[in-house]
Amino acid sequence: MDLTKDSFEIEDYKSKEEIIRQTVNQIIKDFAMFGMDVDFPPDMEMVYPHLFNQLEMHIAGLLTRNVQKLSALLYQIDIPEQQILTAWELHPEFTHSQVITELVIYRELKKVVFRNYYKNYKLKDEDGE
Repeated sequence: MDLTKDSFEIEDYKSKEEIIRQTVNQIIKDFAMFGMDVDFPPDMEMVYPHLFNQLEMHIAGLLTRNVQKLSALLYQIDIPEQQILTAWELHPEFTHSQVITELVIYRELKKVVFRNYYKNYKLKDEDGE
């Protein structure tokens, strides 16, 4: 499932183990702020399906029981409501919770990649390059 078409090319980062670890840790941190546990996947080969299933379970529960908490979580992660609505329209073959889960994973990955990029860019700049 790829609901994340924009100008950011992410494919190169999806297979980098350190980026994946940082992304999972960011997700764990953000979900913990709202009292939801996410376990670090035990197998790096199965990290995406394991993580997707955990997050989708939380998001499906929030969609039915606590939309306000879901809205706060999505605000924290920085996923605009309009992006979700557009993704729902473009991908009616997926459930709402699946669409949101994909957007969450993508956004968290994007945050990690940008954080690393700017950290490395700053280090290079300080070295006078």
